[in-house]
Parts: sequence; structure tokens; C-alpha cells
Amino acid sequence: MKIAVVGIGGMGGYFGGKIALKYAGKQEHRVIFIARGEHLAAIRRDGLWLKTVEGEYRAVPDLATDSPGEAGACDLVLFCVKEYDLEAAAAGLFPLLHDKTVVLPVLNGVDIAERLRSLLPRGEVLSGCVYISTFIEAPGVVRQVGGTCQLFFGPDDGNAEAHRPLEKLLKEAGIKAELSSEIAVPLWTKYLFVSPMAGVTSLTAKSFGEVMADEKQRGMVRGLMEEIAALARAKGVRLPSDSVESGLATIARFPHATKSSMQLDFEKGKRTEVDLFIGYAVRAGRALSVPTPLHDELYAALTGKPS
Repeated sequence: MKIAVVGIGGMGGYFGGKIALKYAGKQEHRVIFIARGEHLAAIRRDGLWLKTVEGEYRAVPDLATDSPGEAGACDLVLFCVKEYDLEAAAAGLFPLLHDKTVVLPVLNGVDIAERLRSLLPRGEVLSGCVYISTFIEAPGVVRQVGGTCQLFFGPDDGNAEAHRPLEKLLKEAGIKAELSSEIAVPLWTKYLFVSPMAGVTSLTAKSFGEVMADEKQRGMVRGLMEEIAALARAKGVRLPSDSVESGLATIARFPHATKSSMQLDFEKGKRTEVDLFIGYAVRAGRALSVPTPLHDELYAALTGKPS
């Protein structure tokens, strides 16, 4: 199998590194990293240094390049870019695709697969989500600092069994992969707790613990979760009845000083995924005739634009 990992940032570096450690240099598989800039140069020179809570590893792909054309058509494409780069990165995927290429995105958000399908001329796009905290520590170095490192994936049509070999390949690489016939449930479960905390921590410049210790802000988080749960119901996603309470319990398990990745991007003046998180709920609410007043208010406050 020919495997390309597109975007060797925190997530792509962790999962791509695991895949390269297991399969690169073997006759039956070929592992390709699509990266750029100083990060690519360092990987070409020294390999990818993967620092995880379980140990440190050096992963060397069969090819590291910034040119998908050099890689050629692949059987599996792990798509790991930031959401705001989705359209540009998708255009670059074309040389990697044949009719049966499986594209597995692990971006945040619940509509990523749908958007990719509208952009790609061929191949099969699955849905995926991950629970991990990682970042590029230096060129050629990716550090994982938290999260369960679980990867949930599956087809949106529920016909999952055809993808058991992919689940096996990922598991044998040491990845906690789980194939789901109802992939919308883990996608929306993650969205329900990640998005409200991304929005409220960015708005208040407070950590998870500080937000949850403030009665008003904790109430806003709960209200945002309830709006997302209502959107999920309107879309026919069968979230557990206690999904809001479970989401709040998940947040409570994070260290008090935790900051959301969107909050960190706001603090650094970088591009953020506010449209992916908060903007999506605003748009979906209007499309589904589901009121989302808290998301409307939060989107206006974070962007300075009317919702």
C-alpha cells in the first residue's frame, strides 16, 4: 500500500510518524510525508522526531516532499491540514488520487468529509476525528502532550466493514483506531465539547479551569452545548441523551490551566478556526431552523461581524 500523510503538523506528525515507524522501508508499503518549509528540510535531513508521553522515536518516511506530483497516486491519504487551508490543500491532492484512493481527514469539524467530496474529482472520502494534543516543537520535531490519541473513522453511509483492513493497518502501527458505522456520533460528540470551550476560552482569555469556576461562563458553555445537541437532533445524529453532562464531565477532567488551541491562536494573532467551530453552528442553525442565540452572540463577539 502507498500511504501519503498530507500536513506533518501536530496531528499529521503523530499519526504519520507512527505509520512511518511501522511501515516505511518495507517492501509491501511506501510511506510519504507531504510537508513544507523548514519542517520539510529538517525531516529530509534527520527524519521526524516524535516525542510522545510514552517515549521518543525517530521516524523516517520513504519520501518527504512538498510536491504531491512527486509522490504520485496513493492508496491511502491521511489529510491533516488546518481547516482554513482545506480548499488549497484539497486542490493539491489531485496527483495523489486514483479511483479507489481512500482519503481520511482528521481535522476538527463535522462537515469536513462533505466539503472534501465536493472538491475532489475521485477517491473515497471517509470521516474521522481524533482526541490528541500535539504541536510542532521545532522544525522536524513533533511533541504529543496529552489526549487519548484515539482515532475514530468511518464512511458516512454506515457501510463500514469494507474498511476493516484499514483499521487493522492503523492498529498494527500502534494507533488507537476505531472503525465506526455511525461516525457522526463521535464527530458530534467531540464537536459538542470542543467548540464551546474553544469559543468561550477565546472570548474570555481564561483557561478551562477558570471558565468552569465562573458561574456565568460555565452556564454559557452549557448553553452552547445544548444548542449543538439540538442541531445534532435536527440532523438525525443520535447523540446519547446525557451528551451535555458527559461533555461537561470531559472538560472537568482537563488540567485547570488548559487552554484551547483556538485560544492560543487568538493570543498569537494567528488565523483561527472560529468559522469551523462557532460559524458552522450559526450557519447550520439557520439552515435547520434551530435557534442558536448563544452562538450568534459569540460569533459576533469573536469576529466583529454580525452573525
